[in-house]
Amino acid sequence: MAAFREHPLRHVLASEIRARPYVRVQAPARVAHIAALTDEGGDRAEREHVAALCAACGVAPPSDGADHFLVDLGGVVLKWERHTEFGTYTFYAEGTFDAPFDGPVSTLVPQDWLAAIPGQVLSATRMAFEPADAPERSLEDLAALFPGDTFTGSRMLDGRATVWTDYRIHADGHGRILIRDGGLNPRGAGRLIQRLTEVETYRMMAMLAFPVARETRPLVAAAEEWLSRMVTGLADGGGGVEEERSLLRLLSRLAAEAEELTARTSYRFGASRAYYALVRKRVEELREERIVGLQPSGEFLYRRLIPAMDTCESVAARQGDLARRIAQASDLLRTRVDVALEEQNRDLLESMDRRAQLQLRLQETVEGLSVVAISYYLVGLVVYLAKGLKAAGLPVDPAIAAGVAIPVVLGLVWLGVRRLRRAVTGGHEKGKKG
Repeated sequence: MAAFREHPLRHVLASEIRARPYVRVQAPARVAHIAALTDEGGDRAEREHVAALCAACGVAPPSDGADHFLVDLGGVVLKWERHTEFGTYTFYAEGTFDAPFDGPVSTLVPQDWLAAIPGQVLSATRMAFEPADAPERSLEDLAALFPGDTFTGSRMLDGRATVWTDYRIHADGHGRILIRDGGLNPRGAGRLIQRLTEVETYRMMAMLAFPVARETRPLVAAAEEWLSRMVTGLADGGGGVEEERSLLRLLSRLAAEAEELTARTSYRFGASRAYYALVRKRVEELREERIVGLQPSGEFLYRRLIPAMDTCESVAARQGDLARRIAQASDLLRTRVDVALEEQNRDLLESMDRRAQLQLRLQETVEGLSVVAISYYLVGLVVYLAKGLKAAGLPVDPAIAAGVAIPVVLGLVWLGVRRLRRAVTGGHEKGKKG
């Protein structure tokens, strides 16, 4: 035991680099590979299914939580691997054979077990691994093994193996790959078979995004056309605030639909990108060399796979560009609505200011009339007072008293009304500031 303190995940991470080892294969041998698509929680069902086969063959099952398992079932070796969204079952059987693709290895296990494999089979391939001293096969012999319009062939791993395939699903539901040993050791043969099965599986997983791209492309095109018409209408001047508000609501709905479409396809496109990168890596590791008269399998594969992946990338890029354009159009339209509302508010404030000025003038007019009315009543009181004093025998002339009182009363009343208005206005302004 080391004296230093270890990270709790050290051994788990260190063992991961050695997980899923290659199976050593000695020619002659035949291999059957099946990849079944399940959801991300399908590992338990797959593990239980493998355990059922182990129980039928009397061998120990995989441990709880295992995501890969290698076991000799007696005459055939099973390698099970659980991946993110699919599981693979690879059967290896060594021994001589006459016809490479007659009697697949999978017939050595119960057929009802094969029929009950969890998920849906996406890739199934049969391989025949011939020894170096096997009789050479002519093009006519190869054409009989790969019936159809074409098949591919190339030397791999610096000429230590020769591989033929046609990337076709045959009547038995399997693809076919014929491998001729050219100096591989059992480990190298196992790595070659593993890479070939991975190319088959990963290319099919990558292609899952292609139908999604074809279904999504017209939806994106329709959204782009509608958005272009709307932006053109905005550039031409558009309508009023209510019409622009209506357009903004429609644009928000389009943004939600585009986001929903992106959420529905982004995982598939991202996964396809990752699987495609793995295909390219595995093909590169095969180090193909051309055979005169035959098209290399990698060249054949890329000729059809690259356009499909470019289509997926194009649709994914258009989705991202559509989302950005919608966001820009939304910002533009929202800005126009805000500017229009500000102009309306400005006109409203100007109207309120004009009303206030008219109200002030009316108030000044009313104040003038109020001064006259109050002064009239006050002068009347002065006249009554003067008459009373005259009746009491004092030498007071009511007419003279009225004449003298009029300017004095008008001045006092005007000053009083003005002071009152200032007091009211000042209190109102203080209330606003508070």
